[in-house]
Parts: sequence; structure tokens; C-alpha cells
Amino acid sequence: MVILGIDPGTATTGYGVVETTPKLTWAAHGTIDTPKNKPAKDRLLLLEQGLRQLFKKYRPDLLCVERLYFFKNAKTALPVSEAKGVVLLVAAHTNVSLREFTPLQAKMAVTGYGKAQKIQVQRMVQQILGLTALPRPDDAADALALAIAGSVLTRSGK
Repeated sequence: MVILGIDPGTATTGYGVVETTPKLTWAAHGTIDTPKNKPAKDRLLLLEQGLRQLFKKYRPDLLCVERLYFFKNAKTALPVSEAKGVVLLVAAHTNVSLREFTPLQAKMAVTGYGKAQKIQVQRMVQQILGLTALPRPDDAADALALAIAGSVLTRSGK
């Protein structure tokens, strides 16, 4: 099974791809970046194009996306919500199965502690996937954590 984790954002969307056969292994991680000087509609179009390329290349069986649950700043929440909408639209077009996780749920699945620090999550992602270095940038590391969470919770039947 191929699992694609997505940490949505307008400026930077992180992605992480893992495979679960025969064991959990790393396939790819990175970011889709959009120019800050472009209008929002153009940035969202670039995000859609990047996502379509990922779906075409990796053909995921499961998509794991960060659930937006709390934002202190509406100025941040709106663009992230718009980016998540693009992610969900591309997912709908490909008919991929979808799981959403809050950051707390992803941290819990990866580290066993829902309030783990970012560096703790990155170290566990590195260890679980046998990476030689910490996954970077943060958005891609978060996306890998989401994909791992999808694997853990799918195997446990939750």
C-alpha cells in the first residue's frame, strides 16, 4: 500500500510518501512551493498541478491530510484552508481513500505522546523509516508523520 501524507499550505505544502509492503519504508518527501508574489488563485493552481504530479507518480492508495482544528490567527487559517480544499479536490478526482489527523493524533501515532516537540517527531520519523538524516524541511517531516500515522492506524483497524 502506498500512503501519501500532505501538510497543506499555500506557500509551502509538505508531502511524504511511504509504502507498507512488506514493511513500512520511505519512498519520497519534499515540498510544493509557490511564489509569494503571485496572486492566491495562481498559487492554488500551482499547488493543484504539483499535487496531480504526485498522485500520477506515486498512485497512492491512501491520502493522509492534516486536519485543521485550531488557529490563533485567521490570516493564517484562511490560506491553509484554501490549500486543504485544493488537496481534497485533487483527492476526490483520483478517488483515493482519505484519512484526516490532527497534529496531536499524528504525534501520538508516531511518538506515543500527543504533545511531542517537532524535533522528537522528526527523530522518530527518521528512526521508523531508517533515514540517514532528519527529514527536512519541517512541512515534509510533518507530512511523513501523517503518512506513518495512516499506516499505524490502518494496521490497527482504527
